This record gives sequence, structure tokens and C-alpha cells, in this order.
Amino acid sequence: MDRPVKGYGTIPEGEYTVLTVMDTGPGMNRETLDRIFEPFYTKKVMGRSGTGLGLTLVWNVIQDHGAYINIISNDQGTCFEIYCHTTREMPADKANSLQINSLYGQGERVLVVDDVRSQREIACQILEKLGYSPDCVSSGEAAVEYVRKHGGVDLLLLDMIMDPGINGRETYDRIKEIYPDQKAIILSGFAETDEVKKALEAGTAKYIKKPAAMKELGQAIKEVLR
Repeated sequence: MDRPVKGYGTIPEGEYTVLTVMDTGPGMNRETLDRIFEPFYTKKVMGRSGTGLGLTLVWNVIQDHGAYINIISNDQGTCFEIYCHTTREMPADKANSLQINSLYGQGERVLVVDDVRSQREIACQILEKLGYSPDCVSSGEAAVEYVRKHGGVDLLLLDMIMDPGINGRETYDRIKEIYPDQKAIILSGFAETDEVKKALEAGTAKYIKKPAAMKELGQAIKEVLR
């Protein structure tokens, strides 16, 4: 583009690859458009069709990659345009990049604690590919019961916000009462909140912002279990 584009935000001039996602629904009004990326804002029925966090995660990923988004919505449907910077430079020498093979585990037991089923499944798939032995539960209370029944695990992967029920920090505190040396990593789709800071002060080893790539998660686990 040889000039800035004024849309949902201002997209500066430059060379981009554009990913377009469209639907043919009824569109969104101005209030919905203005609030669409707010955490927990949803027009759907809570408990039946999501948590209101999906587009918040999309926004965070776009920001983390220095990309831009534009939204066009009317009574014919909605169009999301994601603008990613394009480069003509050759990629860095692959020999200098961190290799996945160096991140493989040795079958260590990892308990994934997340109230969103899809997030649990994705985390477990990544862990299995990295050579760990994952298990998962859907709440903090279930995690506490799990370690009481099955014993401690090598690592906890804790979602911070789980509704209803106790959050990741409270879950970690309760499990530490049973296993004081329990290691844990906090995962969250939000910026570092007071609760995340309290969890880190209580002894959780790391905080990772969702969604976490395989390399990022694998490297963090290696560092914590070292």
C-alpha cells in the first residue's frame, strides 16, 4: 500500500500479506464493533457458546506480531482483514534457530488445568509431541483432587482465569499445601495481572501469554524442569 488505510485502526503504508475471513451473517452494529475485542464481551449465551475471549486472543496475537486488523461489517455480513508485514529478506540461518529436538522431554508428567476444552486439548497435543506425559482437568478444584488421588506431578500448566471456581493462583496455593515443592507455569490470555504477580510471588516459575507456540512452551518447560 502506498498510503495509510483508515479502518478499525490506522494501517500505515507498506507491503503486506492480507488474510481475509468473511461470513454472510447479519453483521454487527457500532457498539459491538467498538467492543468486539474486549475480554468477556460476547453477544452469545454464556455457558453455551464460548467465554467472550476468542477475539481477545486474536487481538493479542495480532499485536504481538506487529500486524493490523480491519473490520468491515454491514447487513450482508462481516469481513476481517489481517495485515501482516511482508519482507523480501532471506530468513536467518536455520542452524542458529532453536531446534524442536532440543526441547523434547523424557516422559515427565504434566497436568494441564484449563476450563476451556479446546485449550486443554491443544496443550496436551503439544506436550505429547514434545515427549511429555500429559493429563488434563477442567477446573482448579479438579486439579487439587487429582494430585490428592494420583500424587504430585512434575509440572502444572495452570490457566489463570477459570469460571466458575478458583483461579490458577488459588489452585497453586492449595496444591502447594499438599506438595510444597510443586513446580508450575501460569498461562493466560491477558497481560500480567495482580493475580499473576501473586502467583509468581507464591512460587510459580513462569508466566506465558496465550496462545503459546510449541517452541515457547517447550523452552519454558525445559527451563522449569531443569
